[in-house]
Order: sequence, then C-alpha cells, then structure tokens
Amino acid sequence: QAMARREGSVCLCVCVCVPQPGRVMSCANYVVTAHKPSHVTHTCVGAFTSPNETNLVVGKGTRVEIHLLTPQGLQPIVDVPIYGRITALELFRPKGEEKDLLFLTIERYKFCVLSYDENNGEITTRAKGDVQDKIGKPADNGQIGIVDPECRMIGLHLYDGTFKVIPIENGELQESYNIRLEELMVIDIVFLHGCDKPTIAVLYQDTKLHRHVKTYKVMLREKEFAEGPWDRHNLDEGAGILIPVPAPLGGALVVGEQKILYVNEETSVEKMMEQTVTRAYGQLDTARYLLSDYLGTMSLLVLEVNGNRVSSIKLDPIGKTSAANTLSYLNNGVVFLGSSYGDSQLIQLHSDLIPETGGYVEVLESFPNLGPIVDFCCVDLENQGQSQIVTCSGALKDGSLRLVRNGIGINEQATVDLTGIKGMWSLLDEGMENDKYLVVSFVGETRMLALNEAEELDETTIPGFDGESQSILCMNACHNQLLQVTAKEARLIDASTGSLLCSWGPAHGSHINVASANATQIVLAVNGNSLVYVEVGKSVLKEVGSTAMEAEISCLDVTPCGTDQEKSQIVAAGMWNMKVTLLALPSLSLYCEEALGGEVIPRSVLFAEFEEVVYLLSALGDGQLFSFVLDHKGRCLKDRKKVSLGTQPISLKSFKSSGSMHVFAASDRPTVIYSSNKKLLYSNVNLKEVNFMASFNCKSFPDSLAIASENMLTIGTIDEIQKLHIRTIPLGEQPRRIAHQESSRTFMVITAKFLTDEAGDTNEQYDLVLLNDQGFDIIDRFNLGECESACALVSCSLADSMAEYYVVGTAFSYPHEQEPGKGRILILMVDNGKLSLVFEAETAGAVYNLNPFNGKLVAGVNSRLNLYTWNEIEQGKFQLKEECSHTGHILVLYVQTRGDFILVGDLMKSITLLIYKPEENAIVELARDNSANWMTAVEILDEDIYLGAENCYNLFCARRNADAATDEERQRLEIVGEFHLGDFVNRFRHGSLVMKLPDTEQAEIPTVIFCTVNGVIGIVASLSEGLYRMLEQLQQCMNQVIKGVGGFSHSDWRSFQNERRSALARGFIDGDLIESFTDLRRDKMEEVVALMGKPFTVEKVLLTVEELQRLH
Repeated sequence: QAMARREGSVCLCVCVCVPQPGRVMSCANYVVTAHKPSHVTHTCVGAFTSPNETNLVVGKGTRVEIHLLTPQGLQPIVDVPIYGRITALELFRPKGEEKDLLFLTIERYKFCVLSYDENNGEITTRAKGDVQDKIGKPADNGQIGIVDPECRMIGLHLYDGTFKVIPIENGELQESYNIRLEELMVIDIVFLHGCDKPTIAVLYQDTKLHRHVKTYKVMLREKEFAEGPWDRHNLDEGAGILIPVPAPLGGALVVGEQKILYVNEETSVEKMMEQTVTRAYGQLDTARYLLSDYLGTMSLLVLEVNGNRVSSIKLDPIGKTSAANTLSYLNNGVVFLGSSYGDSQLIQLHSDLIPETGGYVEVLESFPNLGPIVDFCCVDLENQGQSQIVTCSGALKDGSLRLVRNGIGINEQATVDLTGIKGMWSLLDEGMENDKYLVVSFVGETRMLALNEAEELDETTIPGFDGESQSILCMNACHNQLLQVTAKEARLIDASTGSLLCSWGPAHGSHINVASANATQIVLAVNGNSLVYVEVGKSVLKEVGSTAMEAEISCLDVTPCGTDQEKSQIVAAGMWNMKVTLLALPSLSLYCEEALGGEVIPRSVLFAEFEEVVYLLSALGDGQLFSFVLDHKGRCLKDRKKVSLGTQPISLKSFKSSGSMHVFAASDRPTVIYSSNKKLLYSNVNLKEVNFMASFNCKSFPDSLAIASENMLTIGTIDEIQKLHIRTIPLGEQPRRIAHQESSRTFMVITAKFLTDEAGDTNEQYDLVLLNDQGFDIIDRFNLGECESACALVSCSLADSMAEYYVVGTAFSYPHEQEPGKGRILILMVDNGKLSLVFEAETAGAVYNLNPFNGKLVAGVNSRLNLYTWNEIEQGKFQLKEECSHTGHILVLYVQTRGDFILVGDLMKSITLLIYKPEENAIVELARDNSANWMTAVEILDEDIYLGAENCYNLFCARRNADAATDEERQRLEIVGEFHLGDFVNRFRHGSLVMKLPDTEQAEIPTVIFCTVNGVIGIVASLSEGLYRMLEQLQQCMNQVIKGVGGFSHSDWRSFQNERRSALARGFIDGDLIESFTDLRRDKMEEVVALMGKPFTVEKVLLTVEELQRLH
C-alpha cells in the first residue's frame, strides 16, 4: 500500500545549494515553483466573472484557474494560488446574486466563498471559516463538500460518523453544526433535486463490504436528519459514484462496475454493462450524461423517459480520450475533460461517426499534464551544459515519456560557414510579404544572399547596393524602396530595378557611426556626438535637422510605437556618459533622459510595445539590461528595472512569432524577451552564443530567424515562446523507472501494462524497453516473467570495467505473500542496439533500489542494505557477490550515496546515515533521525546536510553534527529545516534546469531536481544567512500587505504537518510568495518595503527578487 501511494501521482521541482567557500553550507532554503501544477482535480462551469459569460473553473491541486468560454476557445482570465490542497470546488448562486459564487474547501478543514470583482479583475473573499472539529476520525475516503441545488445549505463530510451543515439564509452563510451520520464507510454523498427540504443521498459500505444507498432530509431548524424518500440495499459491489438527476425526473444514478441503477421514490431501473471502473461523469442535460472509465473509454448514458418516469437506460461507447478525472459540459457539444493521468482535453461531441477515429468524439485541444511522474532522469542530449528532464509520466494507456527543457529551442533548417559577420538584415521581395534577401555585413564588404528558383540561398548583387563597404543598417523603406547605411552615406534604392535613387552623406571628412531607421525616418550619429534626422520620401532623402549631443552616441532607435506605426515621435540615444536620452521628432528637442549609472556604456536601445505598454529597453556592454515604461503624458521613463542576461554586450532586435511581437537579445546568453499579464519575461534560447539575429520569413523557411555566431550562419524556426517546453513520447503503457546510458546513446524504461488472459483474469506484465536517445524509437524489449515486477533501474560501470551496464532490480509478487520473499538483480548490456543478459543473481526479497558505489553496487533488499562486488571469475566472465550488509530497517526504499557515505530512507523510520568501512569490510551507522517519518525520497546535498521528503507532502532538511561534544549528539541527525510543500515527492536527482555560464556564481550552484504529485517544476536554493534573513523579513511584510485567496493563512499552509505532529515552517522561504512581489502594483511594493524599513528600497528588493528568478 505504501508503494502504491508513493507512486500515485507527481510534480517536478528543483533543489539548489549555494556553497560558501571555507564554511559549512547554509541550511536556509528557498523553495519556488518554476512550472505550475498541471493535473486537474476539480472543475465546474457557471457565470462567475459576469452574468452573461460562461466560465470554466479548474482546480489543480493548489491553484485555481478561471477561464472564459469564447468562440475561439478557452481564454485564461485569472490564475491564483490557494494556501491549501483543494478538496471541494463548486459554483452556486444564492438568491439575490446576479452571478455565481465559488465555494472552496481545503484539506486542513477550512472553507471560503469567493466572488469576482469585474472592476479590478480580481477574486475577492465573501466568506470564510474553519470547520475543524476537536475530535473525530478523518473520513477514510477523503473530504466531500456539496451545495444544495436550491442554495439552502452547504454540506460537508469531513469525519466518519458526522455530517456538517452550513445553513444559507438570505444569501449569507450561518454558523455550522454537526448531525450524526450512522453510516461510517461513506463512499459518496450528493444533494437530490426537486425536494421540499434539502435531501442527501449517501452511498456507503457496511462491515460485510456490501454497498447501499440511503437518503436523509436535512431539517435545518431542528438540526437533525429525517428519513429520506427512498433507499436501496445490496448494490453492485463496485458501486462508487452517485449522480443526482435534475427535476422533473429527480432521483439519482448509482454507477457500479457491472451495473448502473436509476432510482427515485417511485421507480428503479437497472442497466447491465461490461465490467469497468468509472472515474468521472458529466451532465449534458436532464436525461443525458457522459461517463469515462479508467481506460479513457467515453460512454453516453441516456435516460429514456415515458412522461416524467424513466423507463429504461441506454449506454453506448462513443470514443476514446484521456482517462478523465472530471467532465464539464461547456456549450454547443464542447466538453472540458480534466485528467490526472494524462493530458486534459477540450473535446467536441458529434452526432455523426468520425471515420478517422471510429467514434463520435473529436479532440479540439490538449493541455499537457506532467503528472503523475514516478521517475525521471536528467540528461544533456545536446551537450550544451543544460539538463533536459525525461519523465515517466501518466498511467495505464496514457503512460508516456515527457522531455522537459527550459528555454527556447531553435530548430535548424540550414547552416552556412561564415566567419566575421558584423551585421545582418532581411529584405522583403518586391510587393510580397515574404523575405527574399539576407544582407550580411563584414569588415570592408557587404554580401547579399537571395533565394533562387530552387528555393536555395545563393549569393547575388543589387546594383544600387555598395558591396565594398561595411553596412551599418539595411531595411525596406516606404514607396517600394530599400535603404542601406554605411559609414560614408545613406543610400536609397529602387526595390524593383535595384538602381540607386539618391544618397545622403555627411560633410567631407565626417563619417557615420551609428544608425537606426523605420520605413519613413532615419537617425544617424555622425562623428560620434552629432545626431542627424533624415526623412525618407519617394526617391529622396531629406535632412530635417541635427543637434550636438553632450557626449558621444553609442546606439540609436527610432522604432514607431503606439497608435502611429508608420512614424516615430521620439528617438532614443544611448550615450557614452552612461545615459539614455530621448529627443522629440522632428524638433530634436529634449524629451527626457535617464542616467543609468555605473561605468559600462549602453550598446543597444530599442522601443518595444507589449500588450499595449511601450517599453524602452537599454542593453549594456556587460550583459545587463535596463527596462523602462515610456510615460507619454508625463514625458518620462518610469518603472526602472535591471536584469542580467549574460556577461557580453547585448544587441536587441524585435521579431514576430505566432502573431505576437518579441525581442531577441543576442549575446553570450541569448534571450527572448516577451510579456505575459503585462509583466516582462525572459526566456533563454538554447544556443551557446549569438552575435546577430534577423527575421527571415520566406517560402523555403517560413517564420524563421537567421542567427549569426562567430563562425556560422544558421537559419531555423523558433519554438513557441514559453518558459518550459514539453515534448510527449507516447508509450501506451505505464513507465515506472528510467535510466540513460551515454555510451550506447540509449534510454532504458521499465514499463507495466495489464493483460487479460483466456480466463478473463487481468495480470500485470513488466518489460524492459530500450529506446535510442535521439528519436526515442523503441529498438529492443526484454520481457520479465509472470508475477515478476521491476522495482529499480540504474546505468553504471562496475569494478574497473570500462563497460556500462543496465542493472535492474525485481521482485516476485505472489498472492499468498504479504511482502515479496524473492527477487532478482539483472545485469544487461547493450550490444548493437540489442539487450543481452550478462548475469542474474537471486535475492531474498524485493530489490527496491540500486545505486553504484565506488565500482560496487548497493541494493536495498526488503529490510536489508546489501553491498555487492563485481568479480571476474574467469576471462570475460563476471559474478555478482554479496560483500556485506546492514540490517535494522523496516523497508529500505530509498538510498543515495556520496563517497563512502550511504543515506537510507526507510518506509517508516525516516533517514539513517551509514558509512562503508573497507578496512572492516562492514557498513556501520553514523547517525539517524529518530522521527517516525514515512519517507518518499532522499538526497545528499552535502557531506553533512541531507534533504528528505515524506508522505504528508512535507520537506525537511537534516544536518549531521560531526563535531558535537557527545556521542549522543553525533549519532542524531538534527532537523534544521521543515516546510510543507503540498505535493508528494517521488524522486530527487542532481541536475540543472537552466544553462550555466562559466565564470558566474550560478555555475557554482549544484542543483537537485525533484518531482511531485501535481506536475510542478520548482527550485530549492540554499541561501546565505544574510539573504535568508532579508527574504524572511520580506515574506513577513508581504503577508501583512497581501492576503491569501479565501483569507487562508500562509504560515498555516507552509507549516510542517503530518499525522503525528505539526510545527511552523523554519529554515525555508516560500519563493512563490517572494517572486509575486514583481507582480504587485508600485504602491503595494512601496507599502511592503516601508514595513521592511531602512536600508531597503523598492529597487534593491526588485533586483534581489529578479536575480532569484534567474535560478529557474
């Protein structure tokens, strides 16, 4: 049962440790989410944001998303964190309300009622409360929260034997009270429709394992139950879902594994069906319902009615989808399917058969879900110094591998070896929307590349272009003209004939240093500090004005922004005196200026408009980037922010992708800048270095970019602009373990699938599947025997051999055994893409884990930790031999090693630190945590610091006191940090989600990635004591200013809590809360910083938070 719960579902996070040279590593940790939960637990549909709108409300474990249904699909409106694990989510509309309210409960016995403020676009709390009882046994089948259809009360089943009532009077919630419920093993509870008194139907199981349904009327004034209108006994043994049927039919459907029963006060109708387990239902109308089983088979249930009586039940399969956790009907045959085991989907129901699928269901859109992840590995498949995560995701037929990587990828279409590129621009074909020419500038020359008839790039010439000079700027101009700027002159060329129309040049002996232009305007820096403004007409370049600047000009931009996209009203100039100066056009009068400070000059400036907000970006020569919001009314730059994008000069260039404008920052760490919810975001491009970039959208290379590095020109398409990219490799069976072997360029995956034999019995079959690491094609498969399941997998070298092996640990699970008494260790080798069994050894129990250990092998076998050696018994023939072992554990489920140290995570006895002593040929205990934690994952962060996760969704950090004065202190692991993560962790792995640059502090930060229930990716970073204290103060002040949704307490949410004890979080900072500081309005930021006191300022706090964001 522990193993089944352990592998149930998952999320993904990262652990980062920042060592301080010459001192013990800090035990203060920073926990932050890099990827939000993706598995769906609850959904409901109603008019939440407006009376005339249809909203889909989605609960994802610890977050709530509000979507608006539009003709184009689902549009995200709000996405908010909840300080708790959601257990119930329902929309309801009390009398007097124009739109729906949202009722929500969390696992720690609190509830709230939420509404939407249309004016501010925010969720507000209408009511909240604590429904925890002082005594009571928590309900075995989980908490249930339901709302009466007539909005007379809310019902909660939280503890066995009680039903909690929250009356609703005049739209207001009243004080709650308990009513005794005789049925203890409750499976489901629903409110019935069309009843004069609030009436519930209770599906329960008795002590003889028989299942029944009983109804009760809730007497609100008397605060007690009265007998309900009907009950039914001895139902289908697998009965698990109650579906209330609306009036005028009323009653309820009871869905079992082999039978569906409709029952009301007058009628009882049965329908037999093929045996299955139904997981979700969705109501289409009064008589039609969708059912989805654990294999993703979608069925349509129809109540056939004679008058107001149900005469029969019709059930037909209509298609295959992901295995549903929730089904919510939206409109016009469109249904949202929320899944925990596969991708969630937006599906369309059809009345006619779809030939391609053989069903009546069409998938309109899929929403990736990483969970449940049972295992994963970190690999650098492209040798770029950045890990990609390959996860074992999904369950049953929805099982898949997911390749997750941070940043934006460039998919190469063509490459050309070109050295010394100094600039690059694309030019449109005459009268066409596609680019035809790619202009490449070198020292002393400019070369023109063009697409030939075969759609290949060839070198060509345009007569009016000066090919013997280095170009500073090339672009399309108005009136079907081309513009080229060199150090000598600006040239205007006819795009049709290629002939020179006119030119403009500075006075004799002067030269152009910098230029920027749009279709109608050119600005030039002449002799360093003279700014010249030229307008482009038909066959004419007209100098309008010039001005002398107070310092030399380093960069210019005249990109139009705002309502006039043809002509700019402002020119931005980066100056050698470390200022950015804005001048009004055409007068060249001072608009405003901003001192950047420091000693590094701006190397590139750019106006960029994101989500109707105009920004000025200024990039420095040391990889720093300033961003400002341009305030036209105040004629100023505001909201100054600074981030570090690399260490080398940055060149800024705008481009379009998927119809949206983005900015490419070319440097030693290329980055794409974009906006979401009016917040600038920065996503790394997975290339080592980019000097120049130009959009190149042509027939052969649609929506492509031309990218120049030191020695190469690359043309490629860019991935969708987002933080993380997920690629799915469907398996059709459930992956359980994964390992990568670099020498053979393969992955091995342990998979499980259910097979039905001739007698109709279902058996689980385990296979070892070999895939190549490029295309993820299956190249070989090794089948395990009957009753044998694979539990552990590792790729390693043994002894002094250079060969790499896949080592697999198995268990034989027989029905009569409580714990496996037999297992095997299999050692396999990849030879020419095929698996061959090199050696097998039988063990006296299940092999739960395997770890390489200084050329040997450490295995957790039931309650023992065994150390094996790999010995050559004759030429080319090896044998695995047990050298020593350590006992005294319950089950050795998780093991990590470092040097001679071995960290053991036990089923029930927390963590134990062991050491191997080769001189004694023994493994001995050094220290242990005496807490009774049920472990789910462990990792060694440092020789003295260890990270653990336990089954109540908590993280803790333990430290060994090697220098303590007494033996008792040295033998006890001290708990120095505790934190409620809110997700169930299955695995830790060392690795990095971001590309690490040499000679930076980030390159020195070792990282650990871990996965949890909800499909989250996050980071835990060890902090210096000073930074921890500052962030702790910021966290406290933010909690005073910013209240959690529903009024839930942040400190309560993050408190360590399991079935035995609870304690306030310590040694951990909630990075999700800290990083939300950047989303606050300026006045709220100032309020938070004012509470922090001196010497903190908004700018200093922002800089610190944005640097922390760079960790993910």
